[in-house]
Amino acid sequence: MATYKVKVATGTDLLSGTTDCISLTIVGTQGESDKQRLNHFGRDFATGAVDEYTVQCQQDLGELIIIRLHKERHSILPKNPWYCNYVQICAPNGRVYHFPAYQWMDGYETLALREATAKKMADDSLPILLEHRQEEIRAKQDFYHWRVFVPGLPNYIHIPSYRPPVRRHRNPNRPEWNGYIPGFPILINIKATKFLNSNLRFSFVKTASFFFRLGPMSLAFKVRGLVDCKRSWKRLKDIKKIFPGTKSVISEYVAEHWAEDSFFGYQYLNGINPGLIRRCTRLPDKFPVTDCMVAPFLGEGTCLQAELEKGNIYLADYRILEGIPTIELNGRKQHHCAPLCLLHLNPEGNVMPIAIQLSQTPGPDCPIFLPSDSEWDWLLAKTWVRYAEFYSHEGISHLLEAHLIGEAFCLAMLRHLPMCHPLYKLLIPHTRYTVQINSIGRALLLNEGGLSARGMSLGLEGFAQVMVRALSELTYDSLYIPNDFVERGVQDLPGYYYRDDCLAVWDALERYVTEIITYYYPNDAAVEGDPELQSWVQEIFKECLLGRESSGFPTCLRTVPELIRYVTIVIYTCSARHAAVNTGQLEYTSWMPNFPSSMRNPPMQAKGLTTLETFMDTLPDVKTTCIVLLVLWTLSREPDDKRPLGHFPDIHFVEEAPRRSMEAFRQRLAQISHNIRQRNKCLPVPYYYLDPVLIENSISI
Repeated sequence: MATYKVKVATGTDLLSGTTDCISLTIVGTQGESDKQRLNHFGRDFATGAVDEYTVQCQQDLGELIIIRLHKERHSILPKNPWYCNYVQICAPNGRVYHFPAYQWMDGYETLALREATAKKMADDSLPILLEHRQEEIRAKQDFYHWRVFVPGLPNYIHIPSYRPPVRRHRNPNRPEWNGYIPGFPILINIKATKFLNSNLRFSFVKTASFFFRLGPMSLAFKVRGLVDCKRSWKRLKDIKKIFPGTKSVISEYVAEHWAEDSFFGYQYLNGINPGLIRRCTRLPDKFPVTDCMVAPFLGEGTCLQAELEKGNIYLADYRILEGIPTIELNGRKQHHCAPLCLLHLNPEGNVMPIAIQLSQTPGPDCPIFLPSDSEWDWLLAKTWVRYAEFYSHEGISHLLEAHLIGEAFCLAMLRHLPMCHPLYKLLIPHTRYTVQINSIGRALLLNEGGLSARGMSLGLEGFAQVMVRALSELTYDSLYIPNDFVERGVQDLPGYYYRDDCLAVWDALERYVTEIITYYYPNDAAVEGDPELQSWVQEIFKECLLGRESSGFPTCLRTVPELIRYVTIVIYTCSARHAAVNTGQLEYTSWMPNFPSSMRNPPMQAKGLTTLETFMDTLPDVKTTCIVLLVLWTLSREPDDKRPLGHFPDIHFVEEAPRRSMEAFRQRLAQISHNIRQRNKCLPVPYYYLDPVLIENSISI
């Protein structure tokens, strides 16, 4: 007889335990055990429990390679799901084998798990192991399918059981827009996520906290009459009353300094959309700024051409927004523009706006606004630019370049990398809850009754059109952060804390990825000869970039450095890139004039006509303001059940080398965090959105 000591760990989330019967079969290189029920007197497999059992076998099974967990009906109790963290088995020779699960078993089923040592396909020689990995991939590809949500955007996970309710008189020519949220405009259509596979859904704690926050706040807005008020704001200071109990150093600073030119420019560097600004060495013909226009704002002894040559002129161009039609909100036609904003790095180190044009086409009815214009003309021109920032941020930097691309990375991984693959083990922490939050986002944002249709000048189709245009121009190099700063000419721009923190986190992440990759891929041949890796890369190119060769995204990887760069881009996109554009949303947007989602009057065609009254009449009305800010408040709240970057509680890697790399990664991140906090002590506006303790491992909110 051979005795095996077994530990079974049940998940710690509420309702992870089960009362169903659990049995175990152990498979080794020298034999297979009988199926044996794991049972003690009293409760087994309770939430958070690590249960220990003894399994007797007729013979030594040799090296353990696979176990099977059998979840079966209890004779009395009803079926309930079970979340298994892992199984550990101590063999008669004292060796401990680890079998990671970290997944739900919903019904009466059998789950086969491999021993945790990471293996590429080339590393498997036993037919049973090759068959297991092939069957795992086959099963996942049968379950997870791609689906087109909006033509021209990354495809997403198909949920076959979900059929969103439709309006009785919907347009049959646009089947992709068939969702409808009846009743109160902010209530989320939870059916959009009901049918997600259990392993993709939020934990119970995260789900409860998410909707507990949203529900009472929505009700409070309803009771206060804010979501039914279609009038203009009477006074700017009334906007502060939307979230009277939610304040921070930054949100208060924004409300106090939003109209100042220096803070307007600062936001291009360290606000929530810090990846747009680029150095301008030659003014585009469509932006005919002259030296006499801007000379008073450049300082003595210089001119526009001299500042261009010195590299002190920067441009924010919102051409991607040009020509998109607007909708009607609350009975009033909305308006739109695609501005250009010229900025100057002055001797004090501040980036200051010096010229704004509210159209891509210059002409008599499109004046260039200057800081010397009337107070309200200049403020409204800057507010139009901040309006354009709303769409550049929410549609492109946030939703497209983080959420939608991150989900495509995740789904391709699930479909092509088995759990034993080293890349699966490396990537899985950075996909946690992404599909769930995106499903909520689709129901909340890209839905006929959602935010796009109720709170934005561009509406549903216009908002999607912005993202479609952006994806058609997205390149692989733009997601490679070190190259992006150089390409935009901002690698030496002072006071650019986003860039500094970005590069620090990127360097730590790249070193971590390099150590893991080079351990499992000792040479280029190992990369090129990994069919599962190549299938993953090919599917991302096909389903995320829609096969567009001009994107520069690889269709295959041939060398170790190529793989390191690719994986670093994936992990960074799913963690730090999202944190940089998500964490500060409420702080920079709760003061609505700093980030309006709609504009109710057309862009000014002449100077000297703007007053306080016309400014207030142009801003979003009360209802639109509250709808947008409530959603942004919900989606930027500190998530519960959080796992900061580098925090990997699930045990996927068991080899010493990757575990040492994980610890070294955590130490490097801790040093970056310390450096950021020390720097912020001296700043009037702290920048902490890329502090590693505030970066989530994955896109989960």
